[in-house]
Amino acid sequence: MQRKRFVLVMASALGALSCGGTSPARAGIAPEDARVAAAVSALRGIFAEAALADAAGPDTAGAIEAAIRAAPDRFFELVAAAAAESAAEGGLLAIVDKASALPPDYEPGDLVSLNDYPLAATRKDLRIRKAVAEAALRMDAAARADGVRLQFASAYRSYEYQDGLFKRYAASYGEEEASRFSARPGKSQHQLGTAFDFAPIDDGFAETKAGAWTKDNAARFGFSMSYPEGMEPITGYVWESWHFRYVTRAGAALEREYFGGVQRYMLEFLAAYGKAAP
Repeated sequence: MQRKRFVLVMASALGALSCGGTSPARAGIAPEDARVAAAVSALRGIFAEAALADAAGPDTAGAIEAAIRAAPDRFFELVAAAAAESAAEGGLLAIVDKASALPPDYEPGDLVSLNDYPLAATRKDLRIRKAVAEAALRMDAAARADGVRLQFASAYRSYEYQDGLFKRYAASYGEEEASRFSARPGKSQHQLGTAFDFAPIDDGFAETKAGAWTKDNAARFGFSMSYPEGMEPITGYVWESWHFRYVTRAGAALEREYFGGVQRYMLEFLAAYGKAAP
């Protein structure tokens, strides 16, 4: 029951955004103005939170707001498209981080084996959500056309698997240091079934052809680097050039065009706007 409830909450929170409603928030305001007002209110709300405000700096929210006001039609088109796919697939854009955990028994119901796809993997037991696998297949084909070989090293992880992984890291490095590069159980994007790690899982990935290619091209297929370089105060984790999460093609474009390429800003906004949209 807990697992089903979580999926329904995730889907319904974003589902309202995909309906295209433009009713004014109050009498006398044009629908377009109401949408912008609601978006700006949601944006200011998330950046008013002390932790994010201190980490992001004073100009970040203003830059995002300016981008929204400069091209609102494009903005709301992307918001609606991203929300529609997320809702249809059951919570692709849910926030999973140090402050927002998945239930211990959460497991996506649409996991597929990478063994059933012509994708190179370092292990034979990798599973991912079906929509993500199909997007990965398109991305892999494009990479191969450019002479680049992608190798998948990690995908879905259960709560129990992540628990064991974090405990091993904590035993070696201490909990505080381990928490900079490893998620505690329930707080890993891998449990959501929407994230891949590419091989090699180390900083050297950024220097490979695959690392350079994914950085430049992954967004075209709906993938976003969750933990960019220099963003630990925002994301909670050190740079992971190999870790990409599927956020839908519209979501990846939204993140890049309006949120400075920072996944957390976009996901926090969508969650807040889903509650405040007119």
